[in-house]
Amino acid sequence: MDIIGFISKNYMTIINKTLEHISLTGISVLLACVIGVPIGFSIVNHKKIANIVINIANVIQTIPSLALFAFCMPYFGIGRNPAIFALFLYALLPIIKNTLIGIRNVNPAIIEAARGMGMSKTQIMLKVEVPMSISVIMAGIRIATVTCIGIATIATLIGAGGLGDLIYQGIGMLNYPMILTGAIASASLALLADFILGICEKQLTSKGIVRQEKA
Repeated sequence: MDIIGFISKNYMTIINKTLEHISLTGISVLLACVIGVPIGFSIVNHKKIANIVINIANVIQTIPSLALFAFCMPYFGIGRNPAIFALFLYALLPIIKNTLIGIRNVNPAIIEAARGMGMSKTQIMLKVEVPMSISVIMAGIRIATVTCIGIATIATLIGAGGLGDLIYQGIGMLNYPMILTGAIASASLALLADFILGICEKQLTSKGIVRQEKA
């Protein structure tokens, strides 16, 4: 059976596995954004704490994905929960790091000018720092998303589902169309997610900043 024949006979299974994959990575990255972006903002003026946080995130990144899934199993059991938590940990580093870099790259003179205009810290953050660093923050989110989509294929080994089911079942059955379908679907999903987030990045980036970069 060729890959087209396999897809035509199993398209509903492929769709379901793709939706499972999107759910795993989407929840993980969303949680990482909700926690990682505020952490990045809160440590920007604390160099020692920032170094500790980044080093911890770097250590997490060095743990092999299958080992991290296994470490999470005693606390979360088998299935989606340990996979989501492990993917969340992997997504934290690029999000925290890019948030930190983005805020630090904001021109201090602009922040001082905002203070001189009587803006509060919250107003400076929302009206100056976030708009000027959003492209860098979004780049971190894009990296985290693409990374998690790739790593999530291994989550099938702890019963989390997703496109990894097709790949590993195909390996066990020596079914190459099944393996290729899972791999191609995962790669396509990563490219699509990066494309969509790229559009979001352009929409969120201030037009004035874009014109300034082009100039």
